[in-house]
Amino acid sequence: MAQEARQARNASRQVAKLSAIQKNRLLKDIAELLKQNTAQILVANSQDLDAAQGNGLSEAMIDRLKLTPQRINAIAEAVLAIAGQPDPVGSIQNIERMPSGIQVGKMRIPLGVIAMIYESRPNVTIDAAALCLKAGNAVILRGGKEALHSNLALARCISAALEKQGIDAAAVTVVPNPDRKIMQELMTLNQDIDLIIPRGGEGLIRYVSDNSRIPVIQHYKGVCHLYVDKDADIEKAIKLLENGKTQRTGVCNSLETLLIDQAIADVYLPKVVELFKAHNVKVHACEKSMSQFEQGGIDVSAATEDDWHAEYLAMEIAVKLVDDYDQAIAHIETYSSGHTEVIATENYSRAQDFIRTINSAVVMANASSRFSDGGELGLGAEIGISTSKLHAYGPMGAESLTTEKFIVLGDGEVRS
Repeated sequence: MAQEARQARNASRQVAKLSAIQKNRLLKDIAELLKQNTAQILVANSQDLDAAQGNGLSEAMIDRLKLTPQRINAIAEAVLAIAGQPDPVGSIQNIERMPSGIQVGKMRIPLGVIAMIYESRPNVTIDAAALCLKAGNAVILRGGKEALHSNLALARCISAALEKQGIDAAAVTVVPNPDRKIMQELMTLNQDIDLIIPRGGEGLIRYVSDNSRIPVIQHYKGVCHLYVDKDADIEKAIKLLENGKTQRTGVCNSLETLLIDQAIADVYLPKVVELFKAHNVKVHACEKSMSQFEQGGIDVSAATEDDWHAEYLAMEIAVKLVDDYDQAIAHIETYSSGHTEVIATENYSRAQDFIRTINSAVVMANASSRFSDGGELGLGAEIGISTSKLHAYGPMGAESLTTEKFIVLGDGEVRS
């Protein structure tokens, strides 16, 4: 692994010097090869799916693992979207002349070598590679054993594109052995790796954060809230709940807690019961709302303290009636994981206050939590969603994989 990391470091110097045109040409080749090799990728993915089902992986993990022609096409289109974005590398901002006469500014530069450690998400192999290359970085990809065949099939597309463009193959290194000891060694190679980004379950992320000698971008979990304010449009609020909770449950931007203002509960809650019954949603309800769910024939249990912290990643949700807006804010500030929070309201002032007050990575008014995604937010794709505030916060695109250096322009000035 140490040799692989050193080779990636050497390759990163070549990638950092690529022009925007060269990088975009490379990304377009990757996208084209993905589309051309869809059949082979699906064969490899079917091997992983068969093993996953035999090993009893959860539905959420299998959903993340599964590739379809539509999903592969969407991954390829995301690569093309990244290619179409402005190059973040080399831009210079805020040039100012100092009293001494020198001019001072900042230039955006690549981070260097980034390591991804991830589980059951073959799309990360392509998303991470494309974003790192766009930002002028090399990347080491260590996927989980459950997606090994899929990751290697995707990696062959990347390798072919690198070879076609005459770029060092070590610019994108896919670790073919998912042995945990290799991951442990990877986390010690701080001389050649600049940043680690783990994606997967909370256990994996905490393990990497606790054991890495290299800076880590953290994304522990997505406990996303929808607060239905007393001035909400009922039909809009139901649509936000249905999309946020039931469209795709095994992703981090799905809703996990529903907060309902007591003033609107008599009108809104019956529609919630109807919606949850239609989708067979399991509910963990507060004392005030329990009876309505019971009467509606919903699978319901009393919410505990653990439920307010829970990321279910299933057709399951916690529900609480709150006295007012302030109590909703207090609940979110206490239990938020820093991922995404949504308010449904027609009160403009309250929506603006919610946006200013809540400091999660993504804060929304009258829009589904499912939009909390790099592609939907204009990044093309995301390498992860940071719930720590340094150095990036929220969905991370290519610019989040760069940093800045000071540049100084002078005409022979010396310091007095």
